[in-house]
Amino acid sequence: MERFSLVPYARQRIENLSHGTRQRLAFASALLHEPEVIIVDEPMVGLDPKNARVVKEELKARSRAGVTVFLSTHLLNVAEELADRIGIIHHGKLRAIGTVEEIRTQFGGAASESLEELFLGITGEEGE
Repeated sequence: MERFSLVPYARQRIENLSHGTRQRLAFASALLHEPEVIIVDEPMVGLDPKNARVVKEELKARSRAGVTVFLSTHLLNVAEELADRIGIIHHGKLRAIGTVEEIRTQFGGAASESLEELFLGITGEEGE
């Protein structure tokens, strides 16, 4: 409760909580039993910058401790910051998989190219 700044809400009903507070509560609840695998979809939605950082730090710490974290996100900067391996799925097909560096090499990207730039080039959506 403390880690996710939930102590002030301990006695409130869930339906009275904001979307961001519900998001933090769901995340804290999912971690209570110390799972070996964490699957999260868009974990930063509804979070303010402070709590988004807490979630990112928690995911990184769990990963370093050997927990498998499978993260689905449209926020490519978050994926680039958190992920050891990236999978790019486009129209239901896995188009690339590996570290950001491996994907750069595979698709001829420049060393300075961000994951967002790689994604747009791989999916052909630069001009869309």
